[in-house]
Amino acid sequence: MSVSDLFKPLTLLHGPEMRNRFMLAPLTNQQSELDGKATEFDQEWIRQLSESEYALITTCATTVEAGGIAFARQLGIHSDDHLPGLSEMASTIRKGGGLSAVQLHHAGHRANPMLGGIPAPASGDTLPGIKALTTEEVERIRGSFITAAKRAQTAGFDGIAIHGAFGWILSEFMSPYLNDRKDKYGGTVENRARFTIEVMEGIRKACGPDFQIGWRLSVERYGLRLEELREITAEILDRELIDYLDLALWDSAQIVQEGSFRGRSMLSVFTSIPRRGVRVGAAGKIMTAQRCGQLIDEGCDFVLVGRAAILQRDFPLQVKANPNFESPRMPVTAGYLRKGGLSERFINHMRGWQTFVHPASV
Repeated sequence: MSVSDLFKPLTLLHGPEMRNRFMLAPLTNQQSELDGKATEFDQEWIRQLSESEYALITTCATTVEAGGIAFARQLGIHSDDHLPGLSEMASTIRKGGGLSAVQLHHAGHRANPMLGGIPAPASGDTLPGIKALTTEEVERIRGSFITAAKRAQTAGFDGIAIHGAFGWILSEFMSPYLNDRKDKYGGTVENRARFTIEVMEGIRKACGPDFQIGWRLSVERYGLRLEELREITAEILDRELIDYLDLALWDSAQIVQEGSFRGRSMLSVFTSIPRRGVRVGAAGKIMTAQRCGQLIDEGCDFVLVGRAAILQRDFPLQVKANPNFESPRMPVTAGYLRKGGLSERFINHMRGWQTFVHPASV
């Protein structure tokens, strides 16, 4: 595929089309107020991105309940108090010509009590002294996802992205290792996926036919089983419950090391699923224009840019200007990020990522 083809539009099942094949991956950045309200730093980050020709810009992980918080200064959407800042974000993205989505997040058993989080495990064996969520509590959190989606719609976003990755609550319920429940949300893979599917169905019912629904899925760690995830993903795509699937891979080129798909690329396990009208994209060490083109050749409809967007906010524009563009090599200095417009809060967050910020830089 020619790199220029990355700038062809892409229709979605619901709502407006993507103007090209570049989606911003949801990026935690710890820039918000302690109560989850958006700050000037959040707004400046969104402003820079809105001028960079992404087709769809997704917020960082945004809390659907105050008790579901995982990170200090995490953006929130669990209260109407968050609407003014979120509305400004949505407006900025729209003015730049891109689509917008809020990533809906609940940390589940990984909620941080030091920040006011209330750990909410699927199993009573996950955390010492912490009981598993009751069925009624699961249903309450399901409702919080749906209410948050409706709030995103009120704020002017084109859609939401459901965070189903990295051991957070929906991913946790998918895992037979972290979910030993005996109710309708545990046991078979169909039951363990019920929470996720009910969130998808509830959001569609609440937000209507023009609202876009994305789903971020990871397949590594937390006891997740690749074969099961492929099975449930096939059902979700066949039923067209979502508009797009975001495969959150640590490396988009990784090869499956065990099980029935051993030797295949992880990406191909999912791109080979019949997808009907659902679009499929991947994230994971996508740092060059050529790699973006390769991913389309490998079956992706779009690519998700994460680290490359932090290093160079206008990554799509750089690719458009130079089909051989490569992101700067990591680690970079804090001064480089500062010069590029990243806030000190964001830079401090990135210091926690191994190999991203040079340890000697100030």
